[in-house]
Parts: sequence; structure tokens; C-alpha cells
Amino acid sequence: MNDVPVASKRPDQRRRWQDPYVYAGVISGSALLRTLGPGFSGRLLGEIGDLFGRAPFNRPRIERSIANIRWCFPEMGEHRAAAIAHASYRHLFMLAGEQSMSAHEYNFARWPHWIELGDVQEAVQLMLSGPSILITGHCGNWELLGAWLGALGLPLHAVYRPFDNLALDAWVRRTRSRLGIELVDKFGAADALPIALERNELVAFIADQNAGDRGIYVPFFDRLASTYKSIGLLAMRHNAPIICGVANRSSATSDAAAPQRFQYTINVVDIIKPDDWADQADPLFYVTARYRRAMELMIRRAPEQYLWMQKAWRSRPRFEREEKPFPNQLRAKLESLPWMTTTSLARIVESSGVMSTTANHAVASPV
Repeated sequence: MNDVPVASKRPDQRRRWQDPYVYAGVISGSALLRTLGPGFSGRLLGEIGDLFGRAPFNRPRIERSIANIRWCFPEMGEHRAAAIAHASYRHLFMLAGEQSMSAHEYNFARWPHWIELGDVQEAVQLMLSGPSILITGHCGNWELLGAWLGALGLPLHAVYRPFDNLALDAWVRRTRSRLGIELVDKFGAADALPIALERNELVAFIADQNAGDRGIYVPFFDRLASTYKSIGLLAMRHNAPIICGVANRSSATSDAAAPQRFQYTINVVDIIKPDDWADQADPLFYVTARYRRAMELMIRRAPEQYLWMQKAWRSRPRFEREEKPFPNQLRAKLESLPWMTTTSLARIVESSGVMSTTANHAVASPV
């Protein structure tokens, strides 16, 4: 399990003079947002997020977001891409209001009033019958998924990066545990997650982050992205299906600038079962590429609810860094993916060629 997502070192968790003030501010702000309610606080924070996104100091991130969007949606014009980039900031700030809701709001009796379910029956049956791995991305409301499962009596273990602020970190752990979410320090996940799966419990990842040089490079919007191999390794070692789900703000309230009420829809985008990878020539590559594809499908459902400011394509494969030709072995693996098209393969090869000849600074390519 050396491939479980880990950072190069633990965060600096020494007590600092400003930590009590940061902690007090977060606690007070969360209490205020709960008092205002998710509807009003969502509208307020959406406006603040819009102002933040348009601030001069944020211009480089907005430009990066627009470049990412235009690569992922080549048919989209500049104006529409800019609108989605700004909506992404409104969505990010609105999440603060929604995630400040108390455990009482998430209980089994109340969630049917503000959560609609798509086709989730098979996924729930798998979760009830044995170990399962749940993944989502930074799209929609990722914490709501865990809270909903907790309300169903299906608590899960979610990997996270601990906060530098010790008091804030303890508060986050405590509040999430009330929702049925046990946060697992990513620096100890290699030991904790296998034990959880052996007990037929659920483990969860937000799996769209850049995995660095240790990751496996698979397609993500027709561009190679460094992706964690640990998820596929865990699934294969424990014969656990990978359930790819997302909670999106419903269409009736999808106008991030002026939401009228708190309403979400939960959908399962894909389920990757052991039988699906059993006969693959490279099972790990197949599983990793498929769950990356699932996250792409999640984002396409509601691109304005994805955090486009992320540097999802920051790490580059060795052949690009060394400005070498596209490897034939990698091309063959890509061609073996059932969903791969000629157009997508051509874009993947083209983007790698552009990056290798521009020393990883191509303006037109996503970063």
C-alpha cells in the first residue's frame, strides 16, 4: 500500500499565535451561516464568491480556469467559458453555507425534503453486501454524499489532508463524525483503509487531485492527468467495486448567482466491478482510466459546479518532460480502452506533443 495518496511530509501542526483566532472565526462564521439557513446564506456567499472571482488579484486563476474549460469543451466560446469560470467561484463559496448545516439537517427524516435520488439502487445494494470504494471529485457537494450515506446508516471512512490548525482539525473531525463520516488522515491511510475494507466497510476518496510524479497517467478530458493508483490497487486487492457518484445542485436551483432553496440530486455515474477488470491486459491502468472517465462524466453534468481553478494537469509524464515521442506502449493501452475514440486519442497525442515542445508552459493547454 505504498501508493496510497500521501504528501511528501505531514503538515506543520505546531501551535501558532494566530490559530485560536482562525478557529474562533471559523466556528463563529459556521454558527452564523446555520442561523441564516442554507438558502439565504447560499445567496449571500454566492455574491461574495462572485466578487472574489472578479477581483484583480484573482485574475490569474480565472484565466487558468477559462483555459481549462475551453480545452475540455473545445466547442465552447470565450464568453460562455468565462461565465462558467465565475459560476465555479460562486459554487465554491456557496458550499461553505451548505456544509455548515448541522447534523440534525442531515438526519434520515429530513433529507428526503431536499435530496432527490437518481438510479442508486444497485450501488446501495453493493454497499450493503460487502466492501466498497466510493469516489467523487470536486464537483457538486462532495460532503453531502457522505452525510447522506451516514443518514442511511452506512458510515464511511473518507481520506483527507489534516489541517495545520490543530483546533480546527479536531473540530472538522468532530463535526464530520456526527454525520457518519470518519476522516482518515492521508498520512495513515495505508494502514487504516485495508482494515476498513476487511471489515466490509466503506472507504471514500475525492479522486480528481493531481497525484504528482508517483501517479499513473490516464486520460482526463483528452489530456493525460496524473492519477492515484492506490484506488485501483485497493479495489483489486480487496475485490471491492468502485462506485462513482456525485451530488449536484438541482436544475431548479442551478443558477449559482441566485439559488432559491437547498436542493440536490444524487446520481451514480458508473460502477466498476471486479469482473470488469478481470480480463484486462493491464487491470490497474483500466480501472484508473475508467474512474477518471467517470469523474469527467460527473463534471459534464454541471460544469459550473466544478472547481476549475485546480491544477489538475500540473504534473507531466516523463516522456513529455524529456521531450520524447509519444510511447507506443501507452498508445496501445489507450487504444484498448473501450470508450476511446480516434478523435480523443488524437487530442491526447497532440496535447502531449505541444507540451513537450514548449517546456510545460503552453498557454492553450489546460494546467
